[in-house]
Amino acid sequence: MKKFAFFGTVAAMALAATGALAAEGDTLKEVKARGVLNCGVNTGLIGFAAPDANGNWSGFDIAYCKAVAAAVLGDPTKIKFVPTTGQTRFTALSSGEVDILARNSTWTFQRDTDLKLDFVGVNYYDGQGFMVRKDLGVSSAKELDGATVCIQTGTTTELNLADYFKANGMTYQPVNIDSNAEGEQQYMAKACDAYTTDASGLAATRASFADPENHIILPEIISKEPLGPAVRHGDNNWGDIARWTLFALIAAEEYGVTSANIDELAKSSTNPEVQRLLGTTDDLGKMIGLDAEWAKRAIKAGGNYGEIFAATIGEQTPIGLARGLNAQWTQGGLMYAMPFR
Repeated sequence: MKKFAFFGTVAAMALAATGALAAEGDTLKEVKARGVLNCGVNTGLIGFAAPDANGNWSGFDIAYCKAVAAAVLGDPTKIKFVPTTGQTRFTALSSGEVDILARNSTWTFQRDTDLKLDFVGVNYYDGQGFMVRKDLGVSSAKELDGATVCIQTGTTTELNLADYFKANGMTYQPVNIDSNAEGEQQYMAKACDAYTTDASGLAATRASFADPENHIILPEIISKEPLGPAVRHGDNNWGDIARWTLFALIAAEEYGVTSANIDELAKSSTNPEVQRLLGTTDDLGKMIGLDAEWAKRAIKAGGNYGEIFAATIGEQTPIGLARGLNAQWTQGGLMYAMPFR
């Protein structure tokens, strides 16, 4: 009887575990049934994710969310943007409040394993830097000994800051903040001498100032910050959709597929990779539960990776970021999509 009871308990546990795994693996089904993609984004970072006065969101990360919505739901507007802070973003994802997180998040060992996140790729290669007011008279981060520094809690930035100052025999006084908006306010109120975050975030923050010319980003980059979208562990198919949507945007730029010529190339391109990407041959979509034109819709939503970069954070925008490491691999950068075959 004891053996039978034990077996029954084990069987019940196995069934419960199977049910849990099935639930975890149903994100695509849930999103389709809901008809809306819940995308976790920044609370407000110009160029990456920020709402206008009418509540319309735009930016580099927003464009990725729209591409996923277009791929899955056929409409890039079927999205609920969920603002998250550095402290709430991962909980929002793990709890199921959002389906995908696209929020300037660094891919790290702990986040990938202990927090049970799956980073689907890198959409921006970044590094941590420092911004100061020109009148501080500082030209190097190594001159910040004893400075007060605004720092977002719950971020890799916080840990990198401690490591950098310790390694250089310097001290600092942290001014803890929860969001970029709060960091901007504290910095502008001179509650801190320096603001530290990803260099791209510093450029975006500076661009929002009335006097950006009076603020400088110091030359030191003190860390590697590979930023990318993330999904929950346990749903490989949803992870594949998120990953290959990103790859579709990157590959489209490499092969010269743009929002302007995509319809023509879908009809006329003789490049086998382009044909597979746009669904005119092979129908790769059925392998991930989507139709043949999922990637075509994703690209049309906001353009290829290069178009999105140029329109949101590129050199001709107030953010003014050069491609740098985020150039295509054929142009000396690190952007590289896996083969569509």
